[in-house]
Parts: sequence; C-alpha cells; structure tokens
Amino acid sequence: MRRTSFANWPCSIARTMDLLGDWWTPLVLREAFYGVTRFDVFQQQLGIARNTLADRLRRLVDEGLLEKRPYQSEPVRHDYVLTEKGRDFFGVLAAMNSWGNRWLSGDDGAPVVFRHEPCGHDSTAEVVCAHCKAPMTSADTRPRMGPGFPAGLADRAEVRRRFAHDAVDGPALESF
Repeated sequence: MRRTSFANWPCSIARTMDLLGDWWTPLVLREAFYGVTRFDVFQQQLGIARNTLADRLRRLVDEGLLEKRPYQSEPVRHDYVLTEKGRDFFGVLAAMNSWGNRWLSGDDGAPVVFRHEPCGHDSTAEVVCAHCKAPMTSADTRPRMGPGFPAGLADRAEVRRRFAHDAVDGPALESF
C-alpha cells in the first residue's frame, strides 16, 4: 500500500512527518544522538530488521540528516554520522522525551532524563519564543500563513477560515 506523500504540503509539520515516515526513523536518530554510528550497532540496539534499517539509514542520508563516512575498505563499511541538519533535530527528540516523561512515565518515573552539561542539572526541553524567551503555549500562540504559503491556497475560503484567527482577538492553537 502506498502512503500519501506530505512532502509538498504547505505545512512544516506535515513535511517533517513525511521525512520521518514511520516510528523507526526517530529511533534511528535517537541512537545516533546516543553516539551510535555503525549499522550493526543500530540493528542490535533497536532490534530492527536489517532491510528496514538499511532503508531508514539510506533515507536519512538522502535527506541530509546523516552522512556516510567509510571506516573500512574491504569490505566497504560506513559510519553514519549526524550532519548539522541532523544535529538540529535534537530539539524535536528532546521535546518528545519531555512530553513522554510527563504523560507516559510509569510509577517509577522517567525512563530517560537529559543532563544539561553546561549547568550540570537534569532538565527538560521547553519551547520558548526565540524573540522574548517566554514559554510558548497553545493558549498564546497562533499559526499564521508564512511567506512560503502558496498564494493559490491562500485565496480558498476554507484556508482563510483556518487562518482567520490572524486577527488580534482570534483563537489560539488550543481551540483548533
């Protein structure tokens, strides 16, 4: 069964989900952040089928999140190393970890916590405004059409209704 591609949708969330594709891809990236670079170690840590892992690694390399670097010539073997684009995905995984720790942890507590090395404290990810550094919540944040939103779609009535909250007193994200 072919899945619907979201690669060209005018929505960065949809495009990101198109890149991720399934639950294995973020877990492969998680392992890369844990320092895993070798195919066999990814496979061992995740218990993922070799063909599935090969597909996910190929996609992450093609999309520029990982880079293949040869470490052996006979037979040729590669390390899979995070690129700048891949390292920038850390905030997404940290936010998922924070949400999961808050809402999905059992009685024993969070299974994984992150230590912020510069200050030496365990911490959680927090989404803050890049301008004023205040926390961003669904109650005080509104999506707006950005400069890359397709002009043809912006003229459609259902799209105008979706973004009608662009007005000062319109609804925030939590009302969607």
